[in-house]
Amino acid sequence: MPVWSVRETMAQLFSKRADSRLRLAIGFACAVLLLSCATGFALVRAGQTWAVGHPAEQPIPFSHAVHAGGLGLDCRFCHAGVERTADAGMPSAETCLGCHDRVWNVAAQFTPLRAALAGGTAVQWASVSRLPNHVRFDHAAHTTAGVGCVSCHGAVQEMPRTVRAETLSMGFCLDCHRDPTSGQPRAVETTTGGLPAGEAAFTPRPHGLRALRYRHFGVEVSPMTRCSTCHR
Repeated sequence: MPVWSVRETMAQLFSKRADSRLRLAIGFACAVLLLSCATGFALVRAGQTWAVGHPAEQPIPFSHAVHAGGLGLDCRFCHAGVERTADAGMPSAETCLGCHDRVWNVAAQFTPLRAALAGGTAVQWASVSRLPNHVRFDHAAHTTAGVGCVSCHGAVQEMPRTVRAETLSMGFCLDCHRDPTSGQPRAVETTTGGLPAGEAAFTPRPHGLRALRYRHFGVEVSPMTRCSTCHR
């Protein structure tokens, strides 16, 4: 069939208005697709997606503002493993009742603690900073390097109910690992989310396999940003 015949036939089937509508529909679909991608990207990075600012339901009413802020309790009093182990640790029933058997002994509120103590089980605290199982995080490595608690957990001494202060996403961690000296709070306080007073500086010291030079497509990768540093 001659080319002119094909064009004539198509012109009879589709008017100029139909062609304009098709172009408009394609443009609109592309715009919707781009907007959807941008919205999804923004939502993934939004604090609300990571439950930033949302308190978790705890077995008993607990206020960091009262204990760490008002009373000035050291973080390590409840989170005893923060300088020695990967897990900072949560307070046991013995830790809480050691004080509250003598001070502000409200029997009804401390029933879950007494039940845990009697049954020899752990108190079921709800962590607001829990990381996925595929992520390895070592509190001791960070605190002994001088990273202050407020860097990740925020000003907990001002929180009546504990909430997540940062997304703790991979991007959040990498931002610090790429430039550890970029204004991160240091270990200079004890009662406001810090560690023992001192001039500790965050100077990461790679060791073992991480101390070896590693190149990815010819680009040397810092030990602090290698996948195996956090994903084992």
